[in-house]
Amino acid sequence: MDMAADISVPGATAVASLDAGIRSDNDLLRTLVVAVGLGCSILFIVVGVRYGLQMYADGSAFSYAIAVDDAWAFHWHNISGRLFVYLYSSVPAEIYVRLTGDAHGAIVIYGLLFFAAPLFGLVATFVADRSIGRVVFSYACCSTACLCPLVFGFPTEMWVAHSIFWPTLAACHYALGGTRGIVLVFAMMLALVLTHGGALILAAAILATLSLRGARDPAFLRAAGVFFTVLAIWTTVKAMFPPDDYLAAVLLRAALHVFDPGILSDYLIVLLGGTLTSYAIGVSLLKRLSVPNAHVYAASIVAGGLFLYWSELDHSLHADSRYGMRTVLIVMTPVLGALAVAHAFRSDGRFGFPWLRRTMIALTGAATSRTIAGALVLVMLVHAVETVKFVAAWSRYERAVKTQAVGSSSDPALGDPQFVSSRRIGADLNRLSWFSTTHFLSVLVAPKLAPARLVIDPDSNFFWLSCKTATANLVASHAVPTESRRLIRAYSCLHR
Repeated sequence: MDMAADISVPGATAVASLDAGIRSDNDLLRTLVVAVGLGCSILFIVVGVRYGLQMYADGSAFSYAIAVDDAWAFHWHNISGRLFVYLYSSVPAEIYVRLTGDAHGAIVIYGLLFFAAPLFGLVATFVADRSIGRVVFSYACCSTACLCPLVFGFPTEMWVAHSIFWPTLAACHYALGGTRGIVLVFAMMLALVLTHGGALILAAAILATLSLRGARDPAFLRAAGVFFTVLAIWTTVKAMFPPDDYLAAVLLRAALHVFDPGILSDYLIVLLGGTLTSYAIGVSLLKRLSVPNAHVYAASIVAGGLFLYWSELDHSLHADSRYGMRTVLIVMTPVLGALAVAHAFRSDGRFGFPWLRRTMIALTGAATSRTIAGALVLVMLVHAVETVKFVAAWSRYERAVKTQAVGSSSDPALGDPQFVSSRRIGADLNRLSWFSTTHFLSVLVAPKLAPARLVIDPDSNFFWLSCKTATANLVASHAVPTESRRLIRAYSCLHR
């Protein structure tokens, strides 16, 4: 007996040591992921508000509509299926401008709320997630850090949809039974569905993860009933507030191009793909050579190559393609959500299909955790550099628009002696332009919202405001000067 005990101790000690090593690597990865996710969610707010990124692209139209306290009439009635985003980010800002007359402050509030959505989403996920080790929360942090920077700065409603997806996923799986659980799941899923058309895919993905529990599982039955209820509400809202004829055709074209495969050739997708492929090859080769800490050396080599590329060869800018990156959120968020649920099931010891158990064992091994950590660091490096490039270029572009807006040059051929062409801005900076909203931006960046000239993109073929809507806004009392609103009306009446 004593001999047997003596023989068994070393083996047991080795297994325990191995398990402890795996747990240690997984814990370090989880700490890194959570730190990066929370850090990014805070930086989104600081950088977004500090540099006025809520005014980038379509954001200029949204910000101007808030400044003149007319957001619903300007555009939101055309996208009523995104009602939650309007209620969450625009209505509080409009209430503020109505009470104070401070248009600049209202635009800041709009930006603050919009950019804070990921942080609010992570906090809500942390509270709702009752899986062992809060696995869903960890994946939410990873998704926030890896996916959200792709669209950061562009006011796509998928930004908010992504933020609500994670607490909704956690609530659907872990909310307590009874009336309170039903109300919570209903509220979360209704908010999710009323953010963007793509959120219907996210909601359906949540239901699919619940189906892994079994068709008779109470959580699945609860979510299924809620899903079809909120789908009926979404349909009703869309029917009650249909888009204008002019916008309906535009929205249809945009919807048909959501899943354009051309997005795979986008500069940032190619850069990230090349980075991760190079890293994977490097790790594989170094491991074959029995190099210790292969992930550290591989990541360092790839990082060096990236810095060489950025300093010597790079002339690209991830700007207008941020709009197309919403597709990546629609596709990849459910994928990460499914992995989160599979991981949570394994951690909870709930059950597991053989293929699912094998997959999660492979993904949670010590070597895999170290490799994923290196990949995450590289992804963050790419996002950091590309975001800095974007923000720096945006700041220069904003100043260029302001220079034209307060200057004396004009191009009366555009339809008014107080119009000036955006072509006067250099081609390099005009990479930041968004042709349909340049005139709104020229008002927003001018001192006291009173430009001497309205900066017009002569190539624009989409016009946000009808003459009727712009005229109605002109005769009302607003925080934006009447002359500025007159210029917007003059431009709108020329085209719609």
